[in-house]
Amino acid sequence: MVTWRRDFHKHPELGFLEMRTASIVAEQLEELGFEVQLGREVMHPDFCMGKPDEKATAAHLEWAKRHGAVEKYLPHFEEGYTAVVGILDTGTPGPTVAFRVDMDALPVYESEADNHFPNRNRFRSINENMHACGHDVHTTIGLGLAAMLSEHKDELRGRIKLIFQPAEEGVRGARSMVEAGVADDVDYFIASHIGLNVPFNHFIASNNGFLASSKIDVSFKGVASHAGGHPEEGKNAMLAAASAVLNLHSIPRHADGATRINVGEIHAGSGRNIIPDSAELKVEIRGATTELNEYMKSYAEKVIEGAAIMHQVDYDITLAGEAISAKGSPELASIMHKSAEKAGLTSELENNSAAGSEDATYFMEAVQKSGGYATYCIFGTDLAAGHHNEKFDVNEDSMMSAARVLFEAAETLTHE
Repeated sequence: MVTWRRDFHKHPELGFLEMRTASIVAEQLEELGFEVQLGREVMHPDFCMGKPDEKATAAHLEWAKRHGAVEKYLPHFEEGYTAVVGILDTGTPGPTVAFRVDMDALPVYESEADNHFPNRNRFRSINENMHACGHDVHTTIGLGLAAMLSEHKDELRGRIKLIFQPAEEGVRGARSMVEAGVADDVDYFIASHIGLNVPFNHFIASNNGFLASSKIDVSFKGVASHAGGHPEEGKNAMLAAASAVLNLHSIPRHADGATRINVGEIHAGSGRNIIPDSAELKVEIRGATTELNEYMKSYAEKVIEGAAIMHQVDYDITLAGEAISAKGSPELASIMHKSAEKAGLTSELENNSAAGSEDATYFMEAVQKSGGYATYCIFGTDLAAGHHNEKFDVNEDSMMSAARVLFEAAETLTHE
């Protein structure tokens, strides 16, 4: 598992570009006796949000080929549909139990400091990106679980699905898999994450603090003009963007729960003597519930429209990612709680503190609506730095204990 993790860490890939990672996952699963479903088989193209363009996808395909991708599987992933589902069918009656892990990295330049463990041990990222949130660890835990399931197949019942999801960052990849039917036959669904300020050898069986979220890209289109000679002929897209930024952050918060909004990027202008004819914003919105997120999103759209009207420019809003809210099933959380204690971890049944956002909630909602059970677990670890930090790193000893907990749960659930 350490070898896998360090290899994935050294070769990070952004969302919908996890071609090398997915190809290695597919190969390992097949060698362990899993049936594999790949790419478009388990992703609905119409529901992929914020997907890189064809040029970026083609360029990354060549990178993956040069850096050890298993070429047998690349035709399934070359268009950027990089999901993998491994199915272990025991051939005996029983439920379908699904475990989801994510694979993508972040556009963070990894630390080159001497005291940064991956750098000191020569598995620091070889490109401009980084596994700064632990998805290399998640992928490894998924493969470790696969190895344990394969070894103990005769002790299990029913079917087990291992879902290796692309593009969790920016909450972009899960919905396409749900819309493709990956969760339709699932009776029990477990997603998990490493870290999140939970101590080493501690476990949370149901983390319910994830906020619903929408990520939107906004573009304003005006008319360029000479800023000194004929400023009245211009339509200033930058002013529209600036007005929007100020007023987006002024949206009234809601009494029913936590709400968030942030304009993380603004790009505009081409010269000091030119009225800017274009401007772009990257905005994220969050709410404690799907309804609160929708309140913020609807208000934000009105603010953006108003800024465009005020400065007489056109505008466009693109949804680049979205996640809903969800609450874990207490019945399944109780089983996970007992599995963690059996594996020797200190376990907490439930945590409802406000956190970030997670698109595994689409899987959770789909399974629960069909009468199944779902939960989102946290495996604690020692962190060198916070998530999304250039020095992020984990205690690798936490990987095996995580795989053990998930295996204990699989044994219990397949006999339910």
